[in-house]
Amino acid sequence: MNAVILSTGDELVLGQTVDTNSAWLSAQLSACGVMTLYHKTVGDDLESVAEAILEGAGVADLIILTGGLGPTADDITREALARVMNAPLKLHKPSLMRIHRFFKKINRSCPAVNDVQAMCPRGADLLDNDWGTAPGLGARIGKAKFFAFPGVPYEMKRMFPRYILPLLTGNTGRTILTESIVTFGAGESMVASRLGDIMRRDRNPLVGTTVSEGIITVRIRSEGNSVVESKRMLIATVKDVEKRLGKLVIGRDGASLPVALGELLKRRHMMVATAESCTGGLVAKMLTDVPGSSEWYRGGWVVYSNALKETQLAVPAKLLAKHGAVSEPVVRAMAEGALAVSGADYAVATTGIAGPGGGSPRKPVGTVWIALAVPADGGTTVTSQVVTFPGERETIRGYAAKTALNMLRLHLLSDQP
Repeated sequence: MNAVILSTGDELVLGQTVDTNSAWLSAQLSACGVMTLYHKTVGDDLESVAEAILEGAGVADLIILTGGLGPTADDITREALARVMNAPLKLHKPSLMRIHRFFKKINRSCPAVNDVQAMCPRGADLLDNDWGTAPGLGARIGKAKFFAFPGVPYEMKRMFPRYILPLLTGNTGRTILTESIVTFGAGESMVASRLGDIMRRDRNPLVGTTVSEGIITVRIRSEGNSVVESKRMLIATVKDVEKRLGKLVIGRDGASLPVALGELLKRRHMMVATAESCTGGLVAKMLTDVPGSSEWYRGGWVVYSNALKETQLAVPAKLLAKHGAVSEPVVRAMAEGALAVSGADYAVATTGIAGPGGGSPRKPVGTVWIALAVPADGGTTVTSQVVTFPGERETIRGYAAKTALNMLRLHLLSDQP
């Protein structure tokens, strides 16, 4: 069984609202062994919605549409389905009474415009909605089963198990299992080159990658005739991917750098401190976004000005004067100062040019120095690196903060007993 998922609404097409319904529906369907062929979003245009339904009916066994069932003039899913079915709209009196009872239950009078929600194309079914005023719609279009649910996620998510799941249980003839592996520290092309032949498109399990803000996620989809078969193939491929990517792997299924780093620090009963210039506290925010981070994050400094670098972290004025704030000597001194003042086990520091101004031929926008300070033999060992990140200010700062966290994560991994 294959499915097509449609969503309607000008607010979705214009980017004013993010369509989360389609992603949720795809996840539910794949868990039942149903492959979604595509998602399609169309605006509040009668002809466009009708064409999208017809197109889906030509390729899929199941069509799920969300949105366009409200009481206003731009809610045209009912009319679009009527056009596809070449059938008139008829008033469904039981649904009309149900809508009126809904308003009575919440001590409000039912506006006359809501009566349109009880209209249904002849030959289709109105589907009860116990969580809102808009009934759903069900119909058969050629060989495809069609369902329309309200666009409100709360209502849609409760109608799905009532009307869709009974059709799928035990009837798909296959099981689809998925896993994702989160990586950081290499670009998508390098990740792909390490994965090599296991990314072939004719392979099962199927392996692909997605990129978001420097995080490369490896997606694995295993399809078999039973849960046991799908799981066996999935586990084997997951282990293969993790072996090929090594320390690039942060974790599985939505893992994050701060969480992974925190687990490593907590395991060792160690603390980290931060000293930030260009990232403006973003490294500290990422760390403290993790519940329980007080167990392994000591605290930090945002030292934007040279004066604060000197007074708070004891960065020598002569270093700032000779090399400038964005330089290796200064970021190393920042890390050493944070380590000494905080009494933590590790300290990371950042300084750079996030833009849009302030760059030069020698230090272009995106230049960031990062340092890690670690106590060693009664002194301090400092490692540092410079990276030139692409993008605008927010992107540069995000890449820099993540790279700083990853620098410590890699150190901890390399220093494991």
